[in-house]
Amino acid sequence: MPEGTVLCSGLIEEIGENNGKITHKRLSNGKKEVYTDEAPILNHQTGMRKLADLLSDEKHGVIQSSSEVDLVGHRVVHGGEEFADTTFITDEAIKTIDKLSALAPLHNPSNLIGIRMAKKVFPEAKQIGVFDTAYHQSIPEFAYKYAIPNKLYNEYGIRVYGFHGTSHKYIATKTAEILGKPLEETNLISVHLGNGASITAIKNGKSIDTSLGFTTVGGLVMGTRSGDIDPGVIFYLNEEAGIPMNELKNTLYKESGMKGLTGTNDLRIIEEDAQNGKEEARKALEIYGYRVKKYIGAYTAILGKTDAVVFTAGVGENSPDIREMSIDGLGQCGVKLNKEANRNAKGTTLISEESSPIKVYVIPTNEELEIANQAYALATE
Repeated sequence: MPEGTVLCSGLIEEIGENNGKITHKRLSNGKKEVYTDEAPILNHQTGMRKLADLLSDEKHGVIQSSSEVDLVGHRVVHGGEEFADTTFITDEAIKTIDKLSALAPLHNPSNLIGIRMAKKVFPEAKQIGVFDTAYHQSIPEFAYKYAIPNKLYNEYGIRVYGFHGTSHKYIATKTAEILGKPLEETNLISVHLGNGASITAIKNGKSIDTSLGFTTVGGLVMGTRSGDIDPGVIFYLNEEAGIPMNELKNTLYKESGMKGLTGTNDLRIIEEDAQNGKEEARKALEIYGYRVKKYIGAYTAILGKTDAVVFTAGVGENSPDIREMSIDGLGQCGVKLNKEANRNAKGTTLISEESSPIKVYVIPTNEELEIANQAYALATE
């Protein structure tokens, strides 16, 4: 830093499954060396140990010892109202993040494992937390408050927090650069589609509304999460069907979304099944795309002038079918898709017609770089 030169990158997948997948890439003399391995990764703690070993490995590593690392930037999903900005991780901060785990049970506990392991592996480094919710602190009160008794907000903090803020902030900055406009004059809709998904309305460079709310289960249809659902359904299933609340919670977080509709949360498999005539897969994709389209339409209304719609993250960057389904029919909103450009999009690509009043882009997100930039900025203030 501050150049943001990448020395190595990596990915550990299928944690908790029978065969974990490890990919480690090192840049050496201008060439990318790729190391892969398959081994059981029982939990996130095991994964962090493997990561640390690879960083200092004699053959594949990029450091000699942990003392070479000055900063460790951590993505933390839920910061509540306690963390409105990037912050140094202290013992008190760890306690607060732990307290907030109830609001993000799929994420904050794993984030804490990463923090605690990093403190052991890199004891001399400053640990810095970058919170998904921080970017959305600019959402106005009329958008973040629910129509429930005020005491529930005052006493328990029940409100819209929003997530994927690191990705949405990166996309906002990148889109402004591409459009050649100052960030503070740029209006866009950022569509982050992965196993988790959210869509954010960004006005003058700041988040003004977002699809994920108090927790990470609402909004768009996701890999295993339901997205928007009438809360009365939960009461009905608990009271009339006798399903315990903890089972309903597990259902909405881990057994719903595309997995609930098709049996799998892998969009690649679902799209292939749909192409092969499997009606269940086709209908699931229709539901998925419809929900995205509905939010895009709503956010063009609240933004007024919209400069661009941007698709990002794993599904958003790699699925032309999902992008087309999400845009098709929005011509009256000023969105004109170029189907050929959409079909052939690789990397940062304009996929709308030149005449489209609202531009549509595919822009790869880079949360790691955004975290590095925010951590470095805090440490060098």
